[in-house]
Amino acid sequence: MSSASSRGVFIVIDGIDGAGKSTQVQRLCDSLRTQGFRVTQSREPTDGQWGKMIRNSATTGRLSLDEELRAFVEDRREHVSTLIQPALADGQIVIVDRYFYSTVAYQGIRGADTGVLLDQMRAEFPIPDLTLFFDLPVSVALQRISETRGEIPNEFEQEDALTEIRKTFHQMADQCDEVQLLDCTPDRDEVTANIAAHVEQAIASRR
Repeated sequence: MSSASSRGVFIVIDGIDGAGKSTQVQRLCDSLRTQGFRVTQSREPTDGQWGKMIRNSATTGRLSLDEELRAFVEDRREHVSTLIQPALADGQIVIVDRYFYSTVAYQGIRGADTGVLLDQMRAEFPIPDLTLFFDLPVSVALQRISETRGEIPNEFEQEDALTEIRKTFHQMADQCDEVQLLDCTPDRDEVTANIAAHVEQAIASRR
């Protein structure tokens, strides 16, 4: 199996912090490559100029809402044009850890209109073939953040904030046909198997 289809398959893993996205993204990419698929793996924010600005703002001083939204949009434009679209055109499977859904959910906490922002994002950027929202109770997410990272939760990792963010993810799941909620309370191997089932179906539908 050298490719999933002539256009490729675009898959996004998103959801609240503490759900284990990074681990599962790596497992998924490794599994697909073992099966013979060509895979492009990426994340947002990226490691480009705009992505670094977003990451650095956490330690150098938070950008304003408008500045941060602009940085996310510019970072995504560059990401789509230089990596995502070329890889899809080459028939690859593209797996991205976080996408515009996170921008909507997390910027909503800062005062952005999530409905308007979601419409804007969907109008400008490619819609994935499959988006999996990693979901679990906020109390479990906070426990995992504390246990696995051993650090003080940031402003988005407080109970009230995560509760609102999770609510927004659920609302988007209801509104977006490409989105599936994935229960991440089971052990890692069970979650991995559930992801594989969704991805296998998405790949098959593109053939």
